[in-house]
Amino acid sequence: MAVKNPKASTPGDCRLLEQLPNIGPSMADDLRLIGVRHPQDLKNRDPFVLYRSLCEKTGRRQDPCVLDTFMAATDFMQGAAPSPWWHYTAQRKALYGPV
Repeated sequence: MAVKNPKASTPGDCRLLEQLPNIGPSMADDLRLIGVRHPQDLKNRDPFVLYRSLCEKTGRRQDPCVLDTFMAATDFMQGAAPSPWWHYTAQRKALYGPV
């Protein structure tokens, strides 16, 4: 039986994408699909650009919650406290409107 990777409490503790708060195996695969291999690759990245890249790569519009998750992950890697992805929904709507 596989042991789940514990979630990192700080960016420095994060070695694998799956250790990022809010990132499970499927979302980690999505990040790898768009060239993000390590958590540190998310530092100084624009979550909206990541979201649009995933939409383009998959050929379909992704759920806006994916953008919320990318916002949470990039903020965490820039030093913000871990927060659930849904805490970014209002901010996403204010910044980007309907996506």
